[in-house]
Amino acid sequence: MELQPLLVLGLPSIFPAFETLNSHKYIFLKAFSSKLPLLQFLATKNVAPSSIRAILCDPRQALTVDILGLLPAVGFVLTTTAGMDHIDLSECRRRGIQVVSIGSLAADDVADMAIGLLIDVLYKISANNRRVRKCVASKPLNFTMAPKLGGKRVGIIGLGSIGGEVGKRLEAFDCKVMYHSRNEKPFVPYHYYSNVVDLATNCDALVVCCPLTKQTRHILNREVMLALGKDGVIVNVGRGPLIDEKELVHCLVQGEIGGAGLDVFENEPRVPNELFALDNVVLSPHAGAHTKESCQVKCELVAASLEAFFATKPRISVQPVIEERHFYPSFECLPASSGEPAYA
Repeated sequence: MELQPLLVLGLPSIFPAFETLNSHKYIFLKAFSSKLPLLQFLATKNVAPSSIRAILCDPRQALTVDILGLLPAVGFVLTTTAGMDHIDLSECRRRGIQVVSIGSLAADDVADMAIGLLIDVLYKISANNRRVRKCVASKPLNFTMAPKLGGKRVGIIGLGSIGGEVGKRLEAFDCKVMYHSRNEKPFVPYHYYSNVVDLATNCDALVVCCPLTKQTRHILNREVMLALGKDGVIVNVGRGPLIDEKELVHCLVQGEIGGAGLDVFENEPRVPNELFALDNVVLSPHAGAHTKESCQVKCELVAASLEAFFATKPRISVQPVIEERHFYPSFECLPASSGEPAYA
């Protein structure tokens, strides 16, 4: 069987496992491992740009209009993340390139991370763990009273598949759930706020789950943080630039908000040094979607999807690209557990 060239950008989290399982099917062109311009990199591999028909990508390396312009035969782009701000969707639409995200398959994992971060910040689990490890045996263990999660008013920004799963988990803690989204959901029991500042004013905590777009960049700005107040907690499992990180650091250091649980950062992999010393901040290395179970499922779906594309078979059922709402209507859609895309 002829091996198909597959361009890999940004080192998707599943790639090491996927490469091991599928090395007999593809020539993996690991552009993420080279500092050369793309055309020079391909030349070192003796691969013609016109032979590349499919791309597997990740947010750490953007798929821009310039890169797409070098690859005239590309017809299929696949990302394993829910967010697609690293892909020039307008250019893909213009050229008729099929774009698929399977990131929403990990919505429950990301929701688990969001709740874990919220509990950790409120109960100061990580901070107390560090404190206990430093304690001298002859001295009593000191701790600060923590607020409980039960009964808290929690606002969700972005009630798509991830936000919906967060809401379900918060209900189990008897929280009062409310949300902000582009549109009100007619069959959702949570109170809707069309304005993020109003949502923050009426919440004890905010969980950010929406995708990064021009409209949502810095959706959590200083005004929102001050509306949330000095006891308020922010959890971000979406994208780093959804929060004005400079203002977040300032508000945390000055005690203008109560704490933060962050799985993402504005300039990854760089994390502001000021956050390291704060006991009311919990940091995670963008790991929300990366469980062993979701990795296995993603590997299987990526393999099946690529095989179907190269065999020119009908598309398998996966979550389609979302930009404004749905596009590429020829895709067969596997409904997310909430019936919505990652953000709606």
